[in-house]
Parts: sequence; C-alpha cells; structure tokens
Amino acid sequence: MAERLRRGAGAGVALLAALSGTPDCALADAALRPYMIVGDAIPTSLTGSGGDPVRGREIVVNRQVGLCLLCHSGPFPEQKFQGTMAPDLKGAGARSSEGQLRLRIVDASRIKPDTIMPPYYRVDGLERVAPSFQGKPILTAEQIEDVIAFLLTLRE
Repeated sequence: MAERLRRGAGAGVALLAALSGTPDCALADAALRPYMIVGDAIPTSLTGSGGDPVRGREIVVNRQVGLCLLCHSGPFPEQKFQGTMAPDLKGAGARSSEGQLRLRIVDASRIKPDTIMPPYYRVDGLERVAPSFQGKPILTAEQIEDVIAFLLTLRE
C-alpha cells in the first residue's frame, strides 16, 4: 500500500493497522501526532506549520538532545568530533525533499529496515530503552520540524 495512515490511538486505529497488513509502531501512543507516509516521505508537517531553522541547528549540534553529530558530520566548524558513520549533512536540503527528511527523522527504518539511525518519533517496538525514556519519542514533533527547517537550509 503506497499510503499508510498513522494515527494516535483508538479501536479504529487498530483496525486500520490490521487492514493495512503492516505493523504500525506509532499507533499505540496517543502523544504522537498522526501522520501519513506517502511513498518515501511524510509530506505534511507534524505540527501543521514549519519549524525554526535556528532552533533546528541548535538541536542538530547539541550532543544531549539530537545526538546527530554522533554519526553525522556537517558544516559545523565549531564542533569537534563529528561522526563518520552516516551521510554528511552538508547539502541535505538539496539531496532530499522536506517530506523525505521528515520520514528519515521520524523513522528511517521505514525506508531502510536495517538502518542504524534511531527512530526519533516512534515509541513502540524499541529495545533497551531506559525506563525514564520509555513511551517518549527522542524528539517532539516541534523539534523535528525545527530540524527539518534547518536541514533544508543546507543546500550545498
């Protein structure tokens, strides 16, 4: 099915997951906002509006929040010890659409099941989650939109 409707909670949602034939990890947590996957993207904002690129950059370089630089490198000369295990973020806004970036941040395993990138907006089906983080996404919908807004500025 090219499109999968994802919703927060309720019996109708469970029925939708059963009918789609695909396990849907975001279904169980009402705190997660609904979104729809279309092809290789989530075309619509999780919040209904765009994010703030300044806040997004702060999240990307913050080693306690996004942890992006653990695996990725990018145009951040002030940041030492950037990762080399994942694609360079330089040019991310030219390589991927807004919706493609959103799906990769929300749950990259929907594109590449064996990815090492953590799902930043999924709470079910995860292993070895610290008790204080269980049931909580790594980033909020607002933070994800901020990161996307920043990544879209990285055009070269």
